[in-house]
Amino acid sequence: MHQELSIARSEFILGGQKSGKSRRAEILAQQWLDLSTQHGAVLIATAQPWDEEMRVRIARHQADRVQRVPHMQTIEEPLALAQTLADHSRPDVLLVVDCLTLWLTNGMMSMHPQAGAEFDVDSQVSALTESIAVATGPVVLVGNEIGMGVIPMGAEVRAFVDALGRLNQRVAQACARVTWMAAGLPLTLKAAP
Repeated sequence: MHQELSIARSEFILGGQKSGKSRRAEILAQQWLDLSTQHGAVLIATAQPWDEEMRVRIARHQADRVQRVPHMQTIEEPLALAQTLADHSRPDVLLVVDCLTLWLTNGMMSMHPQAGAEFDVDSQVSALTESIAVATGPVVLVGNEIGMGVIPMGAEVRAFVDALGRLNQRVAQACARVTWMAAGLPLTLKAAP
């Protein structure tokens, strides 16, 4: 049995890789579903299977999620995140976005067919934060914090780390609650009113 968590209007869960971010989002989704038979939960997955390791990783996440939250639906959307939030937000549906880091990667990667000049990071982040603000149901967003190590080599990598840091700040401002995950343990950075 997992601990009882409260559902905020919006929550941003961030931390390092394998810190427990997605698991916390899944627990929140299951608790939302347990509150009422009228509730729904939708995962908006941003990952793209660019290589074999990523294909295996995605398949493992899908299988694990079916076991842990069997009634959560999944929508795959690598880029149109703000519009997808707007399209699926309802008072009785909890939306989980997993993850913002991969969404930003998709938008900034030149190999993605819709990325590059068409993906203006600032306007996309503005649209995302507006979608969070007007969502009629709860929204849980998952993202990585990668800027705590050494300064990366290469201008493109530094630009990505900077863009992710700005994205994380803006989403944290837009959300009612911000939770830092480390070693599977949550630390509240911003409490919901």
